[in-house]
Amino acid sequence: MKMFSPIYQPVSVMAKTILVVDDDALMRRSLAATLGQAGYIVETAASGENALESARRKAPDLVLLDVGLPDMDGMDTLRLLRRDFPGLLVIFVTGRRRELDEIVGLELGADDYITKPFDMDVLLAHIKAVMRRAQLPLPRPSLQPIRVGDLYIDPAGREVRVGSRVVELAPKEFDLLHTLAQHAGRVLSLDELLEQVWGAEWIGESQTLYVHVRWLREKIEDDPAHPRRLMTVRGTGYKLVVP
Repeated sequence: MKMFSPIYQPVSVMAKTILVVDDDALMRRSLAATLGQAGYIVETAASGENALESARRKAPDLVLLDVGLPDMDGMDTLRLLRRDFPGLLVIFVTGRRRELDEIVGLELGADDYITKPFDMDVLLAHIKAVMRRAQLPLPRPSLQPIRVGDLYIDPAGREVRVGSRVVELAPKEFDLLHTLAQHAGRVLSLDELLEQVWGAEWIGESQTLYVHVRWLREKIEDDPAHPRRLMTVRGTGYKLVVP
C-alpha cells in the first residue's frame, strides 16, 4: 500500500514542488495544508522508501525531511537522495536537540534544518531562504594557498595540513577554516562567519557555527579543550591565531 499521496492546490505554472517526509500523519497534513496555502505543490511520504519513490516520480524542488522515520532514518534517506538527485534542496526537521550535532557535524549535505516545535511562518521563511540561496551565483574565492603557522590550506585542492599531517575536513569545515585563514589574526564575528560560510540568506541557528568550530578544533588542535590555533574571543567571535 502506498504511504504517500499528492496534495493538489491551485497554483501557478511556476510553483515549486515540495516533498514532505514525516511518519506523523497529522504533521504531514498540517504541513501540506500550510505549504499548499503558500502556493507550493505538495507531495507527502511517510517513510524513507516512499520518499525515494516519490522523488523519482515527481522530481520535487525541495524535500522537508524528518530525521526519525520508520524504515530508515532521515540521514540514510538523505544519502540516497543525494546520490540520485545531487542538486535537490533538503531541509532537515528534528524534534530531538541531541540530533543537531550529528546533523550539522556529519555534513550530510542538507541545505538547512529546523527543530520541532516550530512556527509555520518560520518554516516558510526557511524554505524561501533556501530557495533564494540556490539561485544566487556562487562566489569565486581566492585559490591561492595560505599558510598560518604550521597550518597549510590549499583551496584549489581543498587540502589541509597541520605540519606534515594531512587533515580530512568536511566541506563546511574547510570553508570555515579557509575563511578564518583569509583573515588570520582578525576576530570575525558570528554574523560575519555565518554570512561568509553559510551565505547571506542563512537564517538558521548559531548552533551550526558552534558545532563546526568544535569539530574543526578536534581536527587541527593538539589539545581541542585548550586550543592555540582557533581561538574564541568571548562576546565577539573567533580568530585564527598568527604565531
